[in-house]
Amino acid sequence: MKLSRSLIAIGAIATLSIGVLAGCSPAADGGGGESGSSTAALTIAKPDGAITTESHNPYLGDSSASKYGYAKVIFEPLALVNPTGDLGTTPWLAESVEWNDDYTELTVVPRSGVNWSDGEPFTADDIVFTFDQYLSGKLADSQGLHYEGATVDGDKVTLKFADSKFTAQSRVLHTPIVPKHIWESIEDPNTDPLTGEGLAVGTGPYVLDNWTTESVTLTANEDYWGGELSVPELHYVSYGDNAALTTALASGEADWAQAFLPQIEESYLSVDPDNQFLVSPTAGAGTLFMNLQTKPFNNPALREALAWTIDRDAYVDIAREGASEAVWNVTGLGTLLADEIIPEYQDAEYSVDVDKAKQILTDAGYTWKSDKLMDPDGEAVSFSVSVPAGWSDWNTEQALLAEELDETLGIEVKVDQPDWGGWDAARQEGTFQAIIHWLEDTGNVYGLYTSTMDPKWIVDGKAQYNFGRFDDPAVTEALNTYANASSDEERAAASAVLQTAFAENVPAIPLGAHPLLGEFNTRNYVGWPSEDDQYASADPTQPGIVQILTNLEAK
Repeated sequence: MKLSRSLIAIGAIATLSIGVLAGCSPAADGGGGESGSSTAALTIAKPDGAITTESHNPYLGDSSASKYGYAKVIFEPLALVNPTGDLGTTPWLAESVEWNDDYTELTVVPRSGVNWSDGEPFTADDIVFTFDQYLSGKLADSQGLHYEGATVDGDKVTLKFADSKFTAQSRVLHTPIVPKHIWESIEDPNTDPLTGEGLAVGTGPYVLDNWTTESVTLTANEDYWGGELSVPELHYVSYGDNAALTTALASGEADWAQAFLPQIEESYLSVDPDNQFLVSPTAGAGTLFMNLQTKPFNNPALREALAWTIDRDAYVDIAREGASEAVWNVTGLGTLLADEIIPEYQDAEYSVDVDKAKQILTDAGYTWKSDKLMDPDGEAVSFSVSVPAGWSDWNTEQALLAEELDETLGIEVKVDQPDWGGWDAARQEGTFQAIIHWLEDTGNVYGLYTSTMDPKWIVDGKAQYNFGRFDDPAVTEALNTYANASSDEERAAASAVLQTAFAENVPAIPLGAHPLLGEFNTRNYVGWPSEDDQYASADPTQPGIVQILTNLEAK
């Protein structure tokens, strides 16, 4: 089914509404330099409006370093976990990383020959100090690492955790490592902005040069352990909204960004052959969550019928404008995890099969009256689907769902577009009927199933995931087994239970892979990730940015 032209236009206009450029004039040569020049800076942009408070602390989510993303090119992690491609792990500040069988201990060998940007040597003591901040309580354990201490044996450091980190490997490995000789004097690392002279010291490829509310400039670390860098300078800027960002990218004022750009072919790609766009699927998915506690979704037959009716290809092609991959398998698992699907479900795919959906409903006691679906109690089936206003791709999907389900099954779908606060309250408190939401991405099957079937997310009556409040003791046991298993065999057995439960209960409906996006140009540099070589995503806000910057070469 195709979405009507009027609905496509409404979605595009809503997102491309004119925004004000929030005082962001890029520094000289921000996207410039002669083509082929090795002196061209890269301007990395975001559409988040002016960022007015200076803070270089990598542990603070609201610091300017985190909001712009430049913390990741100053403070490096032990290893990089690729959220796309082969989902592999690349040692970084560690020369090697190795987990024990139950993933409660991580042994790392610190990389030799690395200096902090102030010239002091990087050592094992810095790794131990970084994690010991959690142990002492000096640094809040916002990632839930449950670190218990470290031992040092020669050139090896073993970090110990209270529980298995198999499903949270990236949280451990992506922890920013900080210099002991500076941070041991920081009284409160939970709040310190690190704006004092000589505090923003890291091992990364770039060092802070200048900070203003209009832009942040970083220059190449001349003593970087990874070798000489082709890009001499990075400029970080933030534009007022996606429309302003699109204009900056198309004109070459900005070089690199992560954003969903409506009509990207016309507005960006066709403007210059050097403009590139890379979609990197992850193990997560944009997912329709249904409130399983109330009508109409407390009846699994209706959920299964919807799974045989909703057009995932339309979600990808229209709502996401191609920036996704459809998820059709009944287990809810997408392409990246296809090898983990158990044999009985390898070829078990949903499709748009309205006749099958109607038969499922008929068998469950549903009827039709004047082309409207009536439930077994004789009540017309209708529901609202909620997504915050301005989330253009999912707002378009709301319109798609309303049109699809009205025309095929006679279900009235009401489109609800509240502000973020109202939406957030409803999803936590369970006062919604259906929402579209992302998943906890763990890089394996656990992410989907904990997000949709795990009661651990319900605390004091409020949900952080499992918004439908699915609860089955056998499934909960399998989730816990998977998370804490000490062998691949145990995890495989638990995964089989989870896949079967998801296929049989349809607690949620994944629509399409939740991708990492990257817009960039190849005017001055080559070596970017590509569809054929997804060694990292092209999203400059991800830890893999350091891998990309060390891979770029002057054109």
